Order: sequence, then structure tokens, then C-alpha cells
Amino acid sequence: MATDDLMTRALGALGDDGPLSVEAIHRLADLGDLPEMMTIAEVADLLDISPHTLRYYERAGLVEVARDGNGHRVYDAEVVRRLVFLTRMRLSGMPMRDLQHYISLVDSGAHTVPERLDVLVEHRDTIRRRIRELTLSLTAVEYKIATYGGWTGPDVQALGTTTGTDRTALPDEPLRRALPAE
Repeated sequence: MATDDLMTRALGALGDDGPLSVEAIHRLADLGDLPEMMTIAEVADLLDISPHTLRYYERAGLVEVARDGNGHRVYDAEVVRRLVFLTRMRLSGMPMRDLQHYISLVDSGAHTVPERLDVLVEHRDTIRRRIRELTLSLTAVEYKIATYGGWTGPDVQALGTTTGTDRTALPDEPLRRALPAE
């Protein structure tokens, strides 16, 4: 499954019931009572990813999957929990090489916790920068929509009548002079 599809599914699972929180992440990661062993098809269905992706993660060294007597993959709860983490990190844009490095640290033991923390802090900072960049891009798009007389949505307030500017701003956004429409 493509990352965009997985993100859509994850956001749908969160719903529109308020701000994101640690509890929301726990809801996404809650796998309930998993069977002791699962097939590749069952795991793919559970995580809404393709069997091909599961095999790729295995080839990339991100998970080790046991085999039954017939050579078929069997996934235990620990592997499935790791796969949940892997899919969340991929959704957040973590590159495969960084994910492989992080997993190699996890597999190396507790003495790597400080380095794992560094990897996650760096990734968090990357995500925060992307959010700021996307917010800036959204502001530009909302401005253009308003310029052409379109509706910008309930979270964007029209300004201009009391401020002397001719533009639309997001809440808590500093006022600036409007640029000419293109």
C-alpha cells in the first residue's frame, strides 16, 4: 500500500475528535489480542499494507520472521508490534536508511538508547520543519483562494475591512500587506 493510502487510513482511525495526543497514538497502535502466530496475509490485512511490503521490510533487515515447517512466514505479536512502529515511521517520512539504522540500534541492545534518542529527536525536528513548511504553503494557497473569491474554510478568517489590508489570514498569523494577485 502506498504511504498516502496508509496515512489516509491512519488519520481516519484518529477521527476528528480533538487534538492529537499520546492516547491517540496508543489507539493506533492498539492491536488488541493478537493470535499467537499470524500468516503474511493476516498481517498485511491487519496493517493494511501489502505482503510485498512485509517481505521488503524483512529483506531490508527491519524484521526477522520465523518460518513454519512448510517454509511459510509466521508472524508473532512482537514482530507485528515492530511492524506497526515501522509503518508509523514510514508515514512520518523517515527514510529507509534511517529506519534501518534505528532498528540496528534497537537490536544491539539497551546501551544504544542515547543514540536511538538522537535519531528520534532529529526525525522529530525534521517533521516539525516540514509542518512549518506545509503551513506556509497552506497559507499561500488560502491567500490565493481568497484572492479569487473562493471560500477558505472555517479555520481561516477574512481580514481587510478593519485592518486596511486586502487578504485572508490564518488565526494567530501576523498581519502583512497583501501581494498583488497573479
